[in-house]
Amino acid sequence: MTIENDPSEVVQANAELLTTPSLKMVSGPMLAGLSVAALVVGAIIYGGIHARAQAETDLGLRTEHASVPTVNVVRPKSGAMSQEIVLPGNTQAYNDTPIYARTNGYLTHWYVDIGTHVMQGQLLAEIDTPEINRQLEQARADLKNAEANEQLAEITAERWKNLLKTSSVSKQETDQAISDLSARQAAVDSKIADVHRLEELQSFEKVYAPFSGVITARNTDIGALINAGAGGVPQELFHMAAVDRLRVYVAVPEVDSLAAQVGAKATLALDEFPDEIFEGKIVRDSHSIDSASRTLNVEVDVENAKERIKTGAYVFVHLKIPRQTETSVQSLTIPANTLLFRSEGLRVGVVRNNRVALTPIKIGRDFGATVEVVSGLLPTDNVILNPSDSLSGGREVQIGRPQVGGSK
Repeated sequence: MTIENDPSEVVQANAELLTTPSLKMVSGPMLAGLSVAALVVGAIIYGGIHARAQAETDLGLRTEHASVPTVNVVRPKSGAMSQEIVLPGNTQAYNDTPIYARTNGYLTHWYVDIGTHVMQGQLLAEIDTPEINRQLEQARADLKNAEANEQLAEITAERWKNLLKTSSVSKQETDQAISDLSARQAAVDSKIADVHRLEELQSFEKVYAPFSGVITARNTDIGALINAGAGGVPQELFHMAAVDRLRVYVAVPEVDSLAAQVGAKATLALDEFPDEIFEGKIVRDSHSIDSASRTLNVEVDVENAKERIKTGAYVFVHLKIPRQTETSVQSLTIPANTLLFRSEGLRVGVVRNNRVALTPIKIGRDFGATVEVVSGLLPTDNVILNPSDSLSGGREVQIGRPQVGGSK
């Protein structure tokens, strides 16, 4: 008898053995013990066979379950995730200018260095101009000579006018005297203009700040020969910038140009201040789309009274999209890593009744990590994250833990 026999048959066989003539002489207690042992053996055999059959069944179910792939899904988030655009920009000083000398000479003193805060009209440097000084002295002497000649010509003209009344001189001689007076007066005016010109050149010996700001560069030193540009290349003495207010020029894509409304607020984020936002305002734009880049040049001004933001810093400018430019269709937002680009068009994998459905969608705005979907999905759809390129419709899958709005 093998262990594959039915336990009931074993019990019956044991009973028959007990009733055979060879066992008739067995006492009653011994017969009862044998019966109980037979029943126990039969129960053990039956339990082992049943456990092995159940294990084979469980193994088959687990194998079948493991053959069905598990996918992570996300549910679309209702409404636009963030109706703003983020664009890069560089900060620039509100006023930024190089400072040159207006006269030739030698630098005798400089009073400011890089990082110095100066006020408008503050003295920055002094230049010694010996040639201009000598020319001014000569011009003043020429002016005195011209004024003396003018006085003599005036006296002569007045005398000839009086003589003409008594006919002591001719009219032509009188006219010549008057004409000579006019020429002497013109010469005086010329000398006066020459003196004023040289005085102005001499005043350029002192270099002043054109506006309030900070010195960002000093390119000269004491004893340096200063060339104002006459017969050579002019030399930049200082460079200064007004940094209490900054300009940020942003290239806004044509599709988002309506977000650049003059007077609208903008926020700036910098890597060196990760937990801080700076307020700015759109003050003007170019009113023209660049044909090469298809962008609109926009200027954002930001107050920088504490000078925390440095000129030339790389910033991210956040521009809010006006409500009137938002789509009237109820939109959903899904992560960008759910999209499938197929030859028949844009698709996403949606799990319905444990089967994959490749659903066509239409996207609105691209927010980078997420995209706006304006048609093709419902808020209750389970959209597959990171679908494989070989994903096909109708395939059976099992769902992992659902995620909302793309959060992982």
